[in-house]
Amino acid sequence: MEDLYYKRIVAMVDKGLNLVELVEEHPCPNGAEWVVYQYQRTSPLIVSAWREGNKHHFVTKIGKAELNLIPSLSAAGIEEVFLKGDNVHIVHAGLAGAGVGAEMRKKAENVVDVIIHQKGGGSKLGKAEVITPKMEKVIVGIDDTDTKEEGATWVLANEIGKVVEKKGYGYYMDHTIVQLYPGNPNKTQNCVSIALTFAVYPKYKYKIDDLIKKELKEKSLSDDTAMAIYYGITPSKSMKLFTLRAKRELVSIEDARAVAMQNDIRIIKVNGEGGIIGAVAALGLAEHHDIAAKLPEDI
Repeated sequence: MEDLYYKRIVAMVDKGLNLVELVEEHPCPNGAEWVVYQYQRTSPLIVSAWREGNKHHFVTKIGKAELNLIPSLSAAGIEEVFLKGDNVHIVHAGLAGAGVGAEMRKKAENVVDVIIHQKGGGSKLGKAEVITPKMEKVIVGIDDTDTKEEGATWVLANEIGKVVEKKGYGYYMDHTIVQLYPGNPNKTQNCVSIALTFAVYPKYKYKIDDLIKKELKEKSLSDDTAMAIYYGITPSKSMKLFTLRAKRELVSIEDARAVAMQNDIRIIKVNGEGGIIGAVAALGLAEHHDIAAKLPEDI
């Protein structure tokens, strides 16, 4: 029966944008595209939704909206999202099996409580309130940790992501390899940088940088290692455009600093300045894995 329950549920809040990114790990191996499709179709609160393996992502407005539930057509969705104290409350509603799904979230990791407002199943409407701790999204760009002889930035970044989660700062949510300009004469080999995405408890929001810097300082093989940190749910248009430009041509450290200043990105020189460009460029496509991996001529 344990396999029937959601594995983990995380809600990351961006008060400035009045948004919450909800990430739910579905009990089925590859999740359920049906759930993502129905939720986005049914819920006026949902700004965007997508699936990555068994992880369902929903970016929602904070607020309440009535759902017009219709079997097959609009069978389930999110009715309300609100903050209370240190918690995020998500109210799910659905018909038949969709209503039962809300109850399947109660044993998920990181869930504080689930309140059943109306028990679903069969032809009945189900409604439940899922409560999780309030978390925030932090994206960290890392570049230039290896040399031409040894090392791999993607491997070290992945190890660091696991360290952050093990420390209890939050959850290591994503790892994105970002292909940059292949003609860069300063590249070590493949010319990629890495973006790590974390869901962080608020008290650790401004401590994660020290932990990652310490790990990089100890384990990096390069004299030019740098990192860049973005606090927010969605990288801006200017960040994405900078990354696309860094795929097509050489850009300068001054260009990277200008984008960082415009978007409140914190740049940290770990061992030097050489990695600043790649670290900032990694952030823009952190959530667009398909584009991030491509060479410029294939975009």
